[in-house]
Amino acid sequence: MELSVYKIDGTESGKKVVLNDAIFGIEPNDHAIYLDVKQYLANQRQGTAKTKDRSEVAYSTKKLIRQKGSGGARHGSLKAGIYVGGGRVFGPKPRCYRSKLNKKVKQLARFSALSYKARENSLIFVEPFSMEAPKTKEFIQILNNIKAGDRKVLFVLPENSANIYLSSRNIPYVKVISVDEINTYTIMNAHSMVMVDGVQDILESRIKR
Repeated sequence: MELSVYKIDGTESGKKVVLNDAIFGIEPNDHAIYLDVKQYLANQRQGTAKTKDRSEVAYSTKKLIRQKGSGGARHGSLKAGIYVGGGRVFGPKPRCYRSKLNKKVKQLARFSALSYKARENSLIFVEPFSMEAPKTKEFIQILNNIKAGDRKVLFVLPENSANIYLSSRNIPYVKVISVDEINTYTIMNAHSMVMVDGVQDILESRIKR
């Protein structure tokens, strides 16, 4: 696949990028994408959810009614889960949700996600540029010039740029990352993807043979 590279003013630079079919042209593996997204979201969880069970609730342990003869069910404590303010039955406990996924599966998932974006014509390439100072209005103008849209734009840089990041931080539908931070979830979660020319070469150099 061949795509034009745009300048930040929206005009074509005259350069074309040829996308590697091993990255942007494979048959997407939906299950690999599912596994990678599932692991990514699970790894974001703190796992600190905690409720008190009946052994931890501060209540009297006095037996409510006699064991037999009341005509009703047996009750031994207000701490039981059936009472308001009683302990939670089978409530969550602190735990680790992290899981492991093989590197080749993660790579397959990432390339599958990129292939989906290429199929949907959601990739836009721009010339490398820099910003002298953080200017949100200037960054919005760049997005408008290259017609990136206003729905979840993922902006991928070859390396971190503080001014570009700060310029985009206040725009709710834009996420700026470096190529080192790229992952399946952020790709699939984006409606359009803007890549600075050179990112594709870095991705190609990292293919696990």
